[in-house]
Amino acid sequence: MKYLDKTYPTPEENLACDEIFAKLCSENDGFECLRVWNPQQYFVVLGYGNKVEEEVFVEQCKSLNIPIFRRISGGGTVLQGPGCLNYTLVLRIGGNKHLATIPDTNRYVMNKNRNALARIFGEKVKVSGITDLTIDGKKFSGNSQRRFNDYVLYHGTFLIDFDLSMVEKLLKIPIRQPCYRQNRSHRDFLMNIHTPAQNIKEVLQTEWIATETLPEVNPVLLSKLIETKYSKNEWNLRY
Repeated sequence: MKYLDKTYPTPEENLACDEIFAKLCSENDGFECLRVWNPQQYFVVLGYGNKVEEEVFVEQCKSLNIPIFRRISGGGTVLQGPGCLNYTLVLRIGGNKHLATIPDTNRYVMNKNRNALARIFGEKVKVSGITDLTIDGKKFSGNSQRRFNDYVLYHGTFLIDFDLSMVEKLLKIPIRQPCYRQNRSHRDFLMNIHTPAQNIKEVLQTEWIATETLPEVNPVLLSKLIETKYSKNEWNLRY
């Protein structure tokens, strides 16, 4: 598997990068890869089918000049910002029984990510709900997927030293939530794991055997996708 530690300056570039890697693999029967990145500013990211009015305190985002974007994968709405570490996996489906269905893929990736984090925190790391990693019932990682022909894009976030009060200010309690959440507030439900991002990067690399260098995305492709999609309210704020 190929590996890239690359954070682009803007949210649009980072979101577009995920989509481009997935499409390149799907269209060209290419590589599998792991990318990691650390957001440098606050921004909201809606899941593919989410409605902004149901998920986000829009006026509060406007007052704080925090932009709202939409990703191509499902799952819930998240707040990104300093203190988070994000990862992106692109995996080949063909012939891999672990990736045959959406539930199979969730179990496979989440168990491997749990194993990776257990190298740091031990057996107290659990998979909770469907796509969350938790310690003592509190969530520190949320994840989602999008399937393309013979490839799957799987990505998620680890809360390291994130300002959880910002989540309270900007995101509503989700209508759809895992049973184990029990309608807890964001502050009571989420936690930081307070470990250097480099530690998480290393255990993910080890678990996924990501040892080859992944070239950066073609900047022309990146700019085009941002221009036609991630800079458009028709995409980001639809529904």
